[in-house]
Amino acid sequence: MPELPEVEVSRMGITPHLVGHVITKLTFRTSKLRWDIPNELKLLQGQTITGVYRRAKYLLIETDVGSAMVHLGMSGSLRVLDSTHPPAKHDHVDMQLDSGKVLRYNDPRRFGAWLWCEQGTEHELLVNIGPEPLTDAFNVQYMHDKANGKRVAIKQFIMDNKIVVGVGNIYANESLFTAGISPLRAAGKLSESEWEKLVSEIKQVLNTAIEQGGTTLKDFAQADGKPGYFAQELKIYGKAKQPCPNCGEKIQEQKIGQRNTFFCSSCQS
Repeated sequence: MPELPEVEVSRMGITPHLVGHVITKLTFRTSKLRWDIPNELKLLQGQTITGVYRRAKYLLIETDVGSAMVHLGMSGSLRVLDSTHPPAKHDHVDMQLDSGKVLRYNDPRRFGAWLWCEQGTEHELLVNIGPEPLTDAFNVQYMHDKANGKRVAIKQFIMDNKIVVGVGNIYANESLFTAGISPLRAAGKLSESEWEKLVSEIKQVLNTAIEQGGTTLKDFAQADGKPGYFAQELKIYGKAKQPCPNCGEKIQEQKIGQRNTFFCSSCQS
């Protein structure tokens, strides 16, 4: 499933091709992805794209009348192609531009979404979610206060979108490892100095992933069709029973909150 870095890389990839261009036509080859595709999206036809933004794992393609809010789901991807390029299987949405290009959405599993957000409003899915992890609002004091008295495992805590958005399973594993914190620890038991380390590592791991183009895991590739390269940099995720890169002990695997969790019991305490 694309995580925050993959979505951000998609945003960076498509933005130069979209901003300032007019949406000449929207084509939907299905009426439903994860949810029904709203008819209001047709209002975007004839509108100029003023910006492409990301909130959590949603992309917002903004115009003066409203925005298309896109979620890649489990297997979705976006490509910018010549409009003459024939659609392939699972190409469900085309946003045709006055440049002769088309933004094409492909989603084999149909767990993604195309939704409508009226100008000046906030979509209900974006209400009551936490701060972006790469902003100043995500800081030591905020997380220390939020975690106060919480018994939930720290890995589940940092993956809760109501606390902070976009710290998905891959990067939660990696950040906890580089911070030297066990994913099994109760969130409320972390000291302020440990929060300082973890917040810093979350920002570093996500920034590194974005710089290197997102992970190559499963179905993700960048807007130009080139895969990301961060997967080769993963230190612990998916490496159960392999030697820890720090101490050589075998990496352990355990389910936490229904998600595969990888850690070194020697390096993470």
